[in-house]
Amino acid sequence: MEIKEDIKNHINKSEIKENITDFVKSTKSWSKKYMSTNILFMTFVITSLINGYVLRYFTVKNYFNIKPIVADFSIILIIGAAGYLFKPKHQFKYFFTWSIIFTLICIVNSVYYTNYISFASLSLLKSSTQAVGVSDAIIQNIMELKDFCFLYQLVAMIFVHNFLKRKKYYQKVSKIEKGKVRAINTLVVGVIFLGLFISMLTAKDLSRLGKQWNKESIVMEFGIYTYQANDALTTLKTSLNPLFGYEDSSKEFAAFYENREDKSTVNKYTNKFKGKNVLVIHAESIQNFVLNTSFNGEDVAPNLKKMASEGLYFSNFYSEESVGTSSDTEFTFSSSLMPAKSGTVFMNYSDRSYVTTQKMLKEQGYYTFSMHGNNCSFWNRANAHKSLGYDDFYCHKKDYKIDETIGLGLSDKSFFRQSVPIIKEIDKKHKNWYGTLIMLTNHTPFTDIDKHSDYKVTKTYEVVNEKTGKTETKEAPYLEGTTIGSYFKSVHYADEALGQLMNDLDEEGLLDNTIVVIYGDHDNKLKKSEYNKFLNYDAENDTTLDSDDEGYTDVDYYYYELNRKVPFIIWSKDKKMKKEVTKVMGMIDVQPTLGNMMGFKNKYALGNDIFSIEENTVVFPTGNWLTDKMYYSQSKGEGKLLQESETLSKNYIDEHTKYADKLISVSNDIIIYDMIKKYEASHQVEQENK
Repeated sequence: MEIKEDIKNHINKSEIKENITDFVKSTKSWSKKYMSTNILFMTFVITSLINGYVLRYFTVKNYFNIKPIVADFSIILIIGAAGYLFKPKHQFKYFFTWSIIFTLICIVNSVYYTNYISFASLSLLKSSTQAVGVSDAIIQNIMELKDFCFLYQLVAMIFVHNFLKRKKYYQKVSKIEKGKVRAINTLVVGVIFLGLFISMLTAKDLSRLGKQWNKESIVMEFGIYTYQANDALTTLKTSLNPLFGYEDSSKEFAAFYENREDKSTVNKYTNKFKGKNVLVIHAESIQNFVLNTSFNGEDVAPNLKKMASEGLYFSNFYSEESVGTSSDTEFTFSSSLMPAKSGTVFMNYSDRSYVTTQKMLKEQGYYTFSMHGNNCSFWNRANAHKSLGYDDFYCHKKDYKIDETIGLGLSDKSFFRQSVPIIKEIDKKHKNWYGTLIMLTNHTPFTDIDKHSDYKVTKTYEVVNEKTGKTETKEAPYLEGTTIGSYFKSVHYADEALGQLMNDLDEEGLLDNTIVVIYGDHDNKLKKSEYNKFLNYDAENDTTLDSDDEGYTDVDYYYYELNRKVPFIIWSKDKKMKKEVTKVMGMIDVQPTLGNMMGFKNKYALGNDIFSIEENTVVFPTGNWLTDKMYYSQSKGEGKLLQESETLSKNYIDEHTKYADKLISVSNDIIIYDMIKKYEASHQVEQENK
């Protein structure tokens, strides 16, 4: 019996071994056959996958996260499956078309992330015409060598295709390939990997995908192709917004304002400027740090610095702009709402009803106007300014003689010089007025400024002559020839123009009953690398310090983000408002703060009167937030304490993160669904029926 049992076991083991061997052989044979007859498809999959990985390497740098790789792989397989529905000789056209799409996605997002620390949206296509006016900036200041590496996918596809044609690959494959079967099999595998990916996701991941505004986090977890597919669906949903989500958004809107605590209080600034004229100066790309920067003893912005010392100066002020840059700032400044999470308000939602500073002052009898030296249609301003409540828009050739151009259009000095007579006529006709002057010269890429400015960004230093023993003064080139050097020269020119404007206005008596409000519309959009030489220059050796050298300043993520603050100044000729406000403040806080000073209030404002609250929270369109205690990055899931002695609880972070999410969501509901107009209409009907 034992012998028979041993023989039986031996036979079973032999059969198992033989089955395994047969399986391995058949698998090898199948794999060899599959790879030899799917070369073009595999090239498409591998190159697309590599490009997606390389993009993340250049941007969010989550090198070892498996989730975006699985997500990209599943999307590529699902899209690639349809290629098998074409005959082999026509499959190249399909795969190459998608290769072009994927390559463009990677290039555009690589460029966009480098300059905006975010990812591009299809909704920006409507705004793409704005790129025509700033093509010089794109070529000279935005594109980098790394942005062209993604083109290798197209080169690889063409190379492989030509190789296969020479080998008569397509004729051979057409005899054995069952297109529909391979399409279904590939689709099934893609769906399986998609299911695997979904099983890895958390509720927080899915929430971010649905909201879409935290783009960096979505690419980190979902990959670039899933992000772009979701963005396309979000854009489509936005364009068809009356069909989607209104009921839920309406409930969220009503609940938010019903439960919101009114933090406004009567304070020493209440009605301080009631009845005064208001001149707002939109200072293009001016950042706050330039007020404290000088070269060889000469300030970069002496006039701005002087006005900051004489007026109310908010030294921790942030613009909160998104993809609409200057136009986002104009909207947020005027309405106390956040930018739209998809597209821009000026381009996509200028037909909505907003409660703006301009409209509320018009109710007090003010005449409102705006002025700009660029094309009237740029950022759709001709229409958007009407929506904000401006009575008139003075712009470009319609109202100005284009006698001196720098960069994108009419120089600031000429613009201001020609604007003063117009303002003088307005002042004669109207008891009160509110005007906005939009500066232009200090717009990226700053390359045209050398022809109009002799400001030097060199660095002088003293050395002892070894032969004579005397101290000599030498000059090092420092920032000459760099982009950030050109930026400082451009700011200096803009500051000179501002000084000229103030003098001209004063000579005409236009400052006697006027407050001047100056704000930087956004940061200068310079790359982090530009700050390295500025902060770490060794003049004696004309070199840049290394990270291990004494005195080196690391331009890390938090340094860069916190340095993006812009100036905000409220100035009057009597100079009785001299005060520096160090509390953190965002652009959405401007309207409530000015409103308290001028006697108007917007009940839908999302910001706060800065003088009515103990702690303020600045919310950014990315979902990141800032208080006086912490800067928190939602995409990174971490923050930086601004006071080393401070300790904050998890509850503090959770509460502020929840607040930031709600603020962005409610603001977007207002914009997308024209919620204020609909709510006011329904409220009026209710009142009439009582």
